[in-house]
Amino acid sequence: MAAKIRRNDQVQVLTGKDRGRRGPVRQMVTDKDRAIVTGINMMKRHRRSTNPQQPGGIIDLEAPIAISNLAVVCKSCDKPARVGFRLLEDGRKVRYCKHCNEAID
Repeated sequence: MAAKIRRNDQVQVLTGKDRGRRGPVRQMVTDKDRAIVTGINMMKRHRRSTNPQQPGGIIDLEAPIAISNLAVVCKSCDKPARVGFRLLEDGRKVRYCKHCNEAID
């Protein structure tokens, strides 16, 4: 099954504390239907020093966010878009924006 959101896609957050913010998808967690987006859904973690070169302290990490709360941003119309799939004449399957009907890939 093809995924509507993929790695390196520009996405916009639809709900939650980061609503309206955009960022690229850094990693997909496919078994839990979540994505890690750069700079979105930040949380603080207290880390212990494991060696002298890596000091302990409070660090900021990106937490995974549910993909149902994300929308792919179309490059041509610059809007968060619903994604559909289409077969081209050469047999390739591509994603397209349902607003402007342009291919996303």
